Amino acid sequence: MTSLSAYRAQWFGNVRGDLLSGLVVALALIPEAIAFSIIAGVDPRVGLYASFSIAVLIAFVGGRPGMISAATAATAVLMVTLVRDYGLQYLLAATVLAGLLQILFGLLKLGALMRFVSRSVMTGFVNALAILIFMAQIPELVGVSNLTYVLVAAGLAIIYLFPYLTKAIPSPLVCIVVLTTLTIVFGLDVRTVGDMGELPSTLPVFLIPDIPLTFETLMIILPYSAAVAVVGLLESMMTAQIVDDLTDTPSDRHQECIGQGIANTATGFIGGMAGCAMIGQSIINVKSGGRGRLSTFAAGILLLFMILVLGDLVSQIPMPALVAIMIMVSIGTFSWSSIVNLKDHPRSSSIVMLATVVTVVFTHNLAYGVLIGVLLSGIFFAWKIAQLFRVSSTPSDDGRHRTYTVDGQLFFASTEDFMAAFDFREVLEKVTIDVSRAHIWDISSVAALDMAVLKFRRDGADVEIVGMNKASETIVDRLAIHDKPGDGLNLRN
Repeated sequence: MTSLSAYRAQWFGNVRGDLLSGLVVALALIPEAIAFSIIAGVDPRVGLYASFSIAVLIAFVGGRPGMISAATAATAVLMVTLVRDYGLQYLLAATVLAGLLQILFGLLKLGALMRFVSRSVMTGFVNALAILIFMAQIPELVGVSNLTYVLVAAGLAIIYLFPYLTKAIPSPLVCIVVLTTLTIVFGLDVRTVGDMGELPSTLPVFLIPDIPLTFETLMIILPYSAAVAVVGLLESMMTAQIVDDLTDTPSDRHQECIGQGIANTATGFIGGMAGCAMIGQSIINVKSGGRGRLSTFAAGILLLFMILVLGDLVSQIPMPALVAIMIMVSIGTFSWSSIVNLKDHPRSSSIVMLATVVTVVFTHNLAYGVLIGVLLSGIFFAWKIAQLFRVSSTPSDDGRHRTYTVDGQLFFASTEDFMAAFDFREVLEKVTIDVSRAHIWDISSVAALDMAVLKFRRDGADVEIVGMNKASETIVDRLAIHDKPGDGLNLRN
C-alpha cells in the first residue's frame, strides 16, 4: 500500500515536466481517439470522451504513475461486431461489465500472472507494437503530396535535433507548434486533425446504457466484456512493465488492475468506449519528461479542454506532425538490440520472440501473440529441464540388489526417460530407487513411480524408495497407489 507522502510525491514531485508531457500526450491522443472510434464503428466523441475519462480516473486510482491509459485499438477491434449487430448502447454496457471484471481480477490478484511472461515474450510484444504503431501511420503517407513527406521529415528533424539545443521543452511539443504555425501561416494544403472527424462541443453527461436488463442481454455482452477485460489488462500489465524499466521505478499491478476496472466502469456511464494502457503514448509521456500521476491527469484534462475550448485551433494541427511523433515512438519502442542478439541468444528464446512478433502483427491481437509466446516459452522450458534429467544404476556385488539413482526434475516431460532407465527383465531380490537428488512434481511423475514400483514387485522384487524430500513426499503420499492395500494387483497377474 502506497503511503500518503509517497502518493503526494507521485502527484507533485515533477510538476513542470508532468504538465508539459501531459500537453504533448493530449495533442497526440486526439487523432488516435478519433481513429479508434472509427475502428469500433462509433462516433468520434465516444473515443474522445473515453480517453478523457480513463486518463483522469486512472491518474487517481491506477498503480503505475506516469502511464497513459485511454481508448485503444486493442480494445476497439474487439467491439466491432457488437456495435455492428447491437449498436452503441450495448457497447457502453459491455464497457461497464468489462470494468467490473477487471476490478474482480484485481481483487483476486491475477496481476501476479505476469511473472509467467518471459523476457523473450516481452521483447516480442514491444517489437510487435512498434511495428503496428508504424504501420498505423502508413495510410497518412500513401497517396499524399510531396509536401506531406517534407513536413514529416521536418518534424523528425525537430524531434531528434531540438534536444541538442535544450531539453527544457519536449521536442515533440515543439514539433507540433512549429508545423502547425507553418501550416496556418502559409496555408499549406495537408491533412489535419479536423479531417479525421468532428470534435465534440459539449461536456459528457452521465447516462445509463439503454438496454434490456435480462439474462439474454448478459449473455450477449459477456463474451465481449471478458475479451476486453483480459486484453486490456494484458496490454496494461505489459506497458506497466515497460514504464517500470524506463523509469527504474516499481508499479502496483494489483492496484493497476483495479484502477483500469474503475476507469472503464465509469467511462461506460458517460458514453465512452473501453480502453487500457497505451504503450505509444506512455513512451511519449516518459520521453517528454512525464513521471507522475499529474502527467496522466493533465493529458486527460487538457484533451477535454482542447476539444471543447480550442477545438478550432486543434483541428488545424497537421497530421504530418503527429505522424512524425508516432514514427519517433515506433523507432524508440523497437528493441534493435534484439535483432543483433538473435545470433547470440539461445535459439528457443529467439523463436519465442519472433513468434510473438509475427502473431501480433498478422492478427493485430496482442492477446494471441502473448499467448503463443507464453505457450512456446513453457514448452521450451519443459523440454530444456527434461534434458537435464538422468537415471543411473549400481548393482550389488552379488547381483541380487540394484540401486537406481534419479537426478533431476521428474515431471510429465521426463517420465518417458524415467521408465526407460529401468530394466524390468532383470531378476532381482531388492530394488532401491534413490530420489534424494530429484523432485517429483505432478500426477504424471507419481504415476510413473507407481508403475516402476509395481512392475518390479510383479516379478517378486522388494522395492524401497529413499531420499524423498518433503514436497515430493506430500504429493506421493496423496496420489500414489503402490503403497496402498489392494492396488496394482492387475500387474501381478
